[in-house]
Amino acid sequence: MRIILRVIFILVFFLPFISNCQNVQRDSFYVANWNLENLFDTIDDPVKDDKEFLPDSPHQWNDEKYEQKLSNLAKVINYMNNGCGPDILSVEEVENINVLKRLIYELRDRDYIIAHRDSPDARGIDVGLLYDRSVFDIDSLAAIHVELPDHYPTRDILHVVLIHKKSKEKIHVYVNHWPSRRGGEQKSNINRITAAEVLKSSLDTLASTSPKSNVIILGDFNDEPNNESIEQHLGAKDFDCGSKTNSSLVNLAYKKFSNKEGSYLFGGKFDMIDQIIISTTFLDGKRLEYDCNSFDVIKPPFMISQEGNRKGGAIPTFRGNIYVGGYSDHYPVGAKFRMRGK
Repeated sequence: MRIILRVIFILVFFLPFISNCQNVQRDSFYVANWNLENLFDTIDDPVKDDKEFLPDSPHQWNDEKYEQKLSNLAKVINYMNNGCGPDILSVEEVENINVLKRLIYELRDRDYIIAHRDSPDARGIDVGLLYDRSVFDIDSLAAIHVELPDHYPTRDILHVVLIHKKSKEKIHVYVNHWPSRRGGEQKSNINRITAAEVLKSSLDTLASTSPKSNVIILGDFNDEPNNESIEQHLGAKDFDCGSKTNSSLVNLAYKKFSNKEGSYLFGGKFDMIDQIIISTTFLDGKRLEYDCNSFDVIKPPFMISQEGNRKGGAIPTFRGNIYVGGYSDHYPVGAKFRMRGK
């Protein structure tokens, strides 16, 4: 009798969760972006400046800390999308494809495939994309090089074309990690403008050959939605759900930003530097559409710092050289999309 009651409890408790996740995968898809904050392995790469994350560094980065970092990241990723995990997850600050392979081993109930290319960044940090192959097929993968005016090496933009299995629609996904504000916001502004113009050039080429393409642009832009690089050079604008817009790109993060919300706590202020930008083909009422107002900054309660100068911000892995065993200094962002009529 005790065994029967236990089985009944498991079915009652878990079946709604399983059903909900299956429904999400079948009729809609969830897209998220997260800067993982220095996801390095413990192996010295002689061609990259990874000395900060080695066992003999001030961080004393070892296998135990690396494994804890992977476990913590997986906990947050599994939390996303009402506990179902994202269907598409773009990531920044990963050292190589091997750390992504280790990460997906930690993720439950998902059949993730990695899209990745090594970037010329001096520290060896790349961008990458995870997608669930039960929901998407991959059509193509390319790295778009960003040449800065001072020729300092930076991250490539990853362009992944996915095919949504249910609708058969192609989706062009661009993963970005634009140059930092190293040296000051104004001095470094030209670098982010350059990244914006490189991305815009790729989008213009796509529009000339396939003007109705579905485009999702994700990443850590190191600029906010109203900054020159994003609003003027890339052309991503604010919008209201249900209203017409003259722009070909809209920034899903803009409303949260206007409400003083953000994904990254710096100097006691939240900055919205992690964003999701989409083409207006997701607003035209046709095959695929953005689930209006679903964009959110993902803040699992266990990830929120409760004290100190980072109160309210994400618990990082380190504070300076002090190991705190957290998650990342960025919160993820996410948004939901669905098939028309579902």
